[in-house]
Amino acid sequence: MDNFRLEEDDVATPGEGQVLLRTVFLSLDPYMRGRMSEEPSYAPPVEPGCVMVGGTVSRVVASNHPDYRPDEWVLSYNGWQDYDISDGEGLVKLGDNPQHPSWSLGILGMPGFTAYMGLLDIGQPKEGETLVVAAATGPVGATVGQIGKLKGCRVVGIAGGAEKCRHATEVLGFDLCLDHHADDFPQQLAQACPQGIDIYYENVGGKVFDAVLPLLNTSARIPLCGLVSGYNATALPDGPDRTASADGDIT
Repeated sequence: MDNFRLEEDDVATPGEGQVLLRTVFLSLDPYMRGRMSEEPSYAPPVEPGCVMVGGTVSRVVASNHPDYRPDEWVLSYNGWQDYDISDGEGLVKLGDNPQHPSWSLGILGMPGFTAYMGLLDIGQPKEGETLVVAAATGPVGATVGQIGKLKGCRVVGIAGGAEKCRHATEVLGFDLCLDHHADDFPQQLAQACPQGIDIYYENVGGKVFDAVLPLLNTSARIPLCGLVSGYNATALPDGPDRTASADGDIT
């Protein structure tokens, strides 16, 4: 928490063409770690002293904008704050009383779209194939696994801890889920995939990818979504580390 500070201020009044939004739900996503780094990335870092970015579901508290009225729900990008002033740009209306407003930050939002496009467009799952999903119980991985089951795949999840693995099989419907903390994780994975791996949805990298790589079948597909194991790295890992081969050399 040394990287953050809490500030309190008066709630602003919306001007002409603006709305005042009250944050109800905030999505905490892995990409945020990259936004706190000065390293080059697909989006600029958050400047010190500025509000941390983040997708939100908000309610309109007050409006001087012709397209929005009080009590409407919107998908927004308020970041880590209770209130925000918006000119309406980028807001997505969710109606007056959405049944599951938080879903717009999950399965119906960016994580769900990431899972859908990554698996169907790049993974191209076929009935009977073996699909392995890293970070299986996160919003992306959980959605990938369920889509894979709908497509007739045998789905093997990888997660950290027994509780997450139980959730993957008992709630999400994965065929199997392995704890990557286990000392014999590579051996467990090989036993779980006797016919090899046809699709590996990558969210982690590091030792998990090292265990997956020898099991990939010819023409296997790797939708590369994230490499969360290295997001906090300050130096190159001890070799050999083959994670980099997932970016470009293997498709």
